[in-house]
Amino acid sequence: MPTPVPLPQDPDPGQLRRRARELSRAGRAGDAGALELVARWAPDRAGGDVPLNLAQLVLARMHGFDGWPPLVRHVETVLRWTWVPPTGDGPMGADPVDDFLSLACLRYDGDDPVRAQRAAALLAAHPGVGAASVHAAAATADVEALARLAGPGTVDAEGGPNRWPPLMYLAYARHDPGIDVAAVVEAATILLDRGADPDAGRLWHGLPSPFTVLTGVFGEGEGGPVAQPRHPAEQPLARLLLERGADPNDAQTLYNRMFGADDSHLELLFAHGLGSGDGGVWRARLGHAMPTPAAMLADQLDWAVLHGMVARVELLARNGVAIRGGRWLAATSVAGTAARLGYPEIVEVLVAHGAARPELTPVEALLAAALSGDAAAVAAAPDDLRAQVVADRAGVIVVAAADGRRRGVELLLDLGVPVDTRGRGDAAGGERWHTALHEAAFRGDEAMATLLLDRGADPAVRDARFDATPAGWAAHAGHTRLAAVLAGREKGAGPRGPM
Repeated sequence: MPTPVPLPQDPDPGQLRRRARELSRAGRAGDAGALELVARWAPDRAGGDVPLNLAQLVLARMHGFDGWPPLVRHVETVLRWTWVPPTGDGPMGADPVDDFLSLACLRYDGDDPVRAQRAAALLAAHPGVGAASVHAAAATADVEALARLAGPGTVDAEGGPNRWPPLMYLAYARHDPGIDVAAVVEAATILLDRGADPDAGRLWHGLPSPFTVLTGVFGEGEGGPVAQPRHPAEQPLARLLLERGADPNDAQTLYNRMFGADDSHLELLFAHGLGSGDGGVWRARLGHAMPTPAAMLADQLDWAVLHGMVARVELLARNGVAIRGGRWLAATSVAGTAARLGYPEIVEVLVAHGAARPELTPVEALLAAALSGDAAAVAAAPDDLRAQVVADRAGVIVVAAADGRRRGVELLLDLGVPVDTRGRGDAAGGERWHTALHEAAFRGDEAMATLLLDRGADPAVRDARFDATPAGWAAHAGHTRLAAVLAGREKGAGPRGPM
């Protein structure tokens, strides 16, 4: 059977039924595309009529389900737990409590520190907002108000603009970087003592994996630590939740925090059982749409290897994570990838934990030398080998920039790699998405951006996914100074020297 196709964002049973009817009609009319889908996903039924029940079976199998009823049940479950953040900032002034909650909490689309600042200003202007509901009291860690408002009918009640229970508002609130940590922990304890679910969560636009209470506490994500910061009480609050039963196999937390080098979240999660168990309540709800704990950790190992995170590879291996491929690396290529990317320390860790020592081709060895900063090996390389690296592996310059490997970028440029070569920053595929300058901009790496600009990088180049310049990437990640410099260089008005 072919690899299943994930369900789309915001899945809808009515839309699925329409798709099934359309597939049935197209198949009966002899449409080649419809008949090819039947042959691929239901070969035992191919070659004849395409009644509605066959079209439903094809769609179900295409999305990874054994039949139509399990697919429909899954979508109904997804709809029960779906969270769609309110568009914009809402009608400011219509309801100060909802306005505050909407601005104060991470939303994972359009996160911006300015929103949290606006929430703080609203709270200062209307101090009664923080005690006006159990949800606002949770977000502001108002212990006195929570002691009064939290009870059997309210402690897990959905409310506010996100239709969340109070504990989620507490976990996702970012309006006060200096919030009293002890008050936050006490507020969470009140909610938990009175029956709040430590595994509460929602499916962002209906997509697995769930954004849980723990996800909100640990913070970060694709938007970066500036736009999506950790909760100010991150460690004690996460510890409390784990001690009170939150499942440590939190897929979205693992994803959101894998981009940075800090491993404190993994250490805490491993101490409370990360990697063990059956995936808990969310895997029971979502079935195969949720990865197993072992698969989650295989992905973490892949990412750590691809990005040269030696300490993380050691931590994962020390905690029994199998040396095998996850979503990005084949089982036989984990150590080989580390070697090709110039991470000999990671190779040694993997070999010590059972991986076979890889052997590199001459092209791979030269690439590894450049990435690891071995200038002598690069200088001694013959022209034909240099040309082959440029022809076959030029996109790795984007990976080097994403990982802040300044010397590696310099040596790749010395080999002849064009400075505006497009690639993919995580080395997980060969897509030609964006340039090294985009990566430097997104990470706020001013030294890398200066190097690339001095070597001729085009600050006006647009990426293939979002049609944005490096300045746009920097602005999106909250690096306003670098964004301004890059925007000036787009217009030819910026300085030519260091930033």
